[in-house]
Amino acid sequence: MRKLIVATALAALAALAALVGPAAAQYGPPAATRTIETHSISDPEGSLIGYYSALTIFAPDGAPSPAKAWTVDLTANTSAYAQQMAAAGALIPSRLPVLFLTLERNRQWWTTEPLLAGDERVSFPESKLIWEHYPGQGIEIQWLATFGEGNGYFLSGHENANLRQLVSEMLPLATQRAGGIAWEYMFHFDGGSPPWTSGLSQGTALQVLARAYQRFKEPADLAAAQQALGIFQTPPPQGVRVQTPAGALYAEYTYAPSDRILNGFIQSLVGLYDYTSITKDPLGQTLFEAGDAEARALTPHYDTGSWSLYDQFGESDLNYHELLAEFLAHLCERTKKGPPIPPAVPTALIAGDQVYCSAAEQFSADLTTPPVISLLSTKLHTNERGGVRISLSKVSTVKLTVKHGSRVVWSNAATVEGGKPRLLWITPSKGGTFTITLTATDLAGNFATATGTIVVSSH
Repeated sequence: MRKLIVATALAALAALAALVGPAAAQYGPPAATRTIETHSISDPEGSLIGYYSALTIFAPDGAPSPAKAWTVDLTANTSAYAQQMAAAGALIPSRLPVLFLTLERNRQWWTTEPLLAGDERVSFPESKLIWEHYPGQGIEIQWLATFGEGNGYFLSGHENANLRQLVSEMLPLATQRAGGIAWEYMFHFDGGSPPWTSGLSQGTALQVLARAYQRFKEPADLAAAQQALGIFQTPPPQGVRVQTPAGALYAEYTYAPSDRILNGFIQSLVGLYDYTSITKDPLGQTLFEAGDAEARALTPHYDTGSWSLYDQFGESDLNYHELLAEFLAHLCERTKKGPPIPPAVPTALIAGDQVYCSAAEQFSADLTTPPVISLLSTKLHTNERGGVRISLSKVSTVKLTVKHGSRVVWSNAATVEGGKPRLLWITPSKGGTFTITLTATDLAGNFATATGTIVVSSH
């Protein structure tokens, strides 16, 4: 039965890619688009055969539009991903709806709408899903942005219809994964191949579903939220749970379990906390406690004293620094109240609250604190590509100006991380004493200067 579903789906995908490509290359807006007969999916295998067999595509009419020709590759990409997943045995029935929707939305956009810049986000009037343009791969569902929109609807207090619609759209697009369900990304990203998912986006999905259940009391929302816990119990590549001596880290990407990205991990805990506090699910509490134990041990190591680390390898950019401070403030606010499920006998606040609150305050203060910079090099040789070593407290754009007397003989600028980096100076053939001026501007725009001298000699 499964082979029949896959064969039917691949045939439909190939037909759509083959037809949409030439149509996009030769025609403008279509007079008619594909139609899909909808079926109940209470019987997934039987209904999906009917669902995808009912795909009917009508050839479009219109004037030539050569500017659309490059869209051939975009629809072909999704079809190619499906072929790759089928070869790997991963083209399961629950993945078909999102693949077909992706093809349909790409056909709809690229044959009727303007070209998009890289990373530009779009939506469609009748839908609450957020799509993002990934150059060379077309538009793809941006699940994290979509779930963020759902949280916004909930918090506004007056957009219940939008929240209902968003949840009703996301539920049929969930994929069976890790013994539960997940919302998967169907494109290549940063070394990962589809289908993959994320602890960050799944944690935010938990928030949306739990909040929707809190407001509407729909059993389907609660059931979906419970099933969405699967990836937090399962190690990569199916899930995101990475066991640690302290507890568990929930990875940002299922394909990169060794990356220790703190902002995504913290937001996954915020999602687990909210889910558990609303549903009172003991499993949610267990998963939160395992992640909380690891986060309390890990978070202090991501504070350089002047800025945050993005992962174990380097500093955050401005956006991720602000995001991490915000996520930590959210977790601080929650853990101040105690565990997600309060104990029968009140106890002291869980230990993590001070860790999260202190880090959030420090990272917020970093946004208004100037960098600290000083000159370390004092001597260099003539006629060499010298490295002027400096001391820098945090990632900044540093400008090096070298003067001999009143004349500028060299200048150079680079964005470098905190530590003791070197800036290039091709030293002159004639020695002497040179005045050095350093200016550092951090990512938030804070500014600092330092001066010194370097003696250049032939020995």
